[in-house]
Amino acid sequence: MVTTVEDLVARARAGVHRPDPQQAHASQQAGALLVDIRPVQQRALEGQIPGALVIERNVLEWRLDPAGSHRIAQATGYDVEVVLVCSEGWASSLAAATLRELGLHRATDLDGGFQAWAAAGLPTEPGPGPLGI
Repeated sequence: MVTTVEDLVARARAGVHRPDPQQAHASQQAGALLVDIRPVQQRALEGQIPGALVIERNVLEWRLDPAGSHRIAQATGYDVEVVLVCSEGWASSLAAATLRELGLHRATDLDGGFQAWAAAGLPTEPGPGPLGI
C-alpha cells in the first residue's frame, strides 16, 4: 500500500489542536516557543515573526530534544509548549508530529503558517538578507 503526503499530513494532524494565528500569538506571549522552521531564503522573501526562534527544519529534532546533546537552552523538558511555523502550515504539521514522537507532547503547528499570521495583521518584520545576515 502506498502512502501519499496527504495521508502523512492527515495522520500528523489527527486529534491535534492547531492554533490559528491569534491563538499562536497568545501562546507566544504566554511563554510558548514559537519556532520558525523555514529556510533562510524563504524568511528573506516573506519576512519573519518577531521573537520567534529560528530553527531550520533540518536540525529541528536535534535542537529541541530535551535529552539530546545538541539541544538549545529552551529545550528544558518534554512539557514545553512548542508551536512550529512554516510558510503555509504543511511542513510544520509533519515536523510537529516528529517532535511528539520524541516525547514533546505539546508540540503543534500554526494553522496556515506564516502566510496566515501575516494575513491576520499580526507583527512581522523583514527577514534576513539572502545570505542569512
